[in-house]
Amino acid sequence: MKRLVRTFGMAAAAGIVAACASVGGGGGGTVTNDGAANVGSPDAIWPVKTREHVDLWLHGFAMLQEDTTFVPFFKRGYTTNMIVLKNRANVVTQLDANRDRLRARLALNPALINAQFVPLSFASWTDLSAAADLFVRAEGNPRAASSQQQAGAIAFLAAYFPTGPDRDWLRLFVQSLNDESTRFYHSYWQQQQRERSNVLELVDTLWQRTYRPRIQRFLNNTQQAQGEVLLSLPLDGEGRSQTSGKQANVLTVTFPERPNDAVEAIYVIAHEAVSGVAGVAVSDNITPEQRRSGLAERYQSAAAVRGGALLIQRTSPEILDGYMRYYLRSVNRSVGANVQTTFTSTFALPDTIRDALVRQLDVVLGGI
Repeated sequence: MKRLVRTFGMAAAAGIVAACASVGGGGGGTVTNDGAANVGSPDAIWPVKTREHVDLWLHGFAMLQEDTTFVPFFKRGYTTNMIVLKNRANVVTQLDANRDRLRARLALNPALINAQFVPLSFASWTDLSAAADLFVRAEGNPRAASSQQQAGAIAFLAAYFPTGPDRDWLRLFVQSLNDESTRFYHSYWQQQQRERSNVLELVDTLWQRTYRPRIQRFLNNTQQAQGEVLLSLPLDGEGRSQTSGKQANVLTVTFPERPNDAVEAIYVIAHEAVSGVAGVAVSDNITPEQRRSGLAERYQSAAAVRGGALLIQRTSPEILDGYMRYYLRSVNRSVGANVQTTFTSTFALPDTIRDALVRQLDVVLGGI
């Protein structure tokens, strides 16, 4: 499946309802009562954070969709693990009860998967659910809004849910997630934040002290000078990226389980940061027939993985081996006798795309 990268220019989508005030949190960071955790300096260029509403939304998709992409969206076995936990707690929610109806619409309109990016434009679940309610009541018509801000939020959601059945799917999905959060996910998420607080701090340390400074020139030269990194519980090697200009970018990446695995977040950051360059290399070197046959999607996925490897090779070669092993595990391939050979063959690209990717990295990195 084509890697899902959305570019937004609509600040009006966020902030429909005022964000909740902050309260003190543990682990050296800040925890807010609307489900957010921050760590490190508040004025960091690319701070590392977690956001409960983002994880809840992605959790919902993970429980509904068949993840058949080459590089998985969600951690292998995620859905099974969540079902086991809910069964142990004897919990059944509306997300479970409405699963068949929600999955049926996803099958009829696979483009709904693009809506995985929706929560990245909202500050909290309060904001997101309020906007969804407004959108459904307005029947997707921005002219039914009472303010320019509301009209912007309606138009934003209409791009993802353009038809009546799509709006009904959104209504049912949000309703189901509300119940899922109340009965199960909120307590699960809070527990995971406590258990992984040391991982969050370590990722922030690795990122801010070592790896971000090394790739900052690349970020600057690809219009990603500032933004934020979100660690997300459901995600695997395929993150979620939102580009909103030089100052407002979001890279949503995997949240490693253990301190020893903290560098995995850096791998996915590199993969996400280079995805735009990879996309250009593919789109400029593919035929209409290849595009129609679906090869563009496979090449885009492989190019993002190969591009991340190139970026790491140029800036942090000591973790290149780990990067290659991580993405081979992600696609369920054994390393074989030689990790680089297996990696290159697994994420194979036509010479034209590979060479274009190398040239673009050379230009962007300016000789690093």
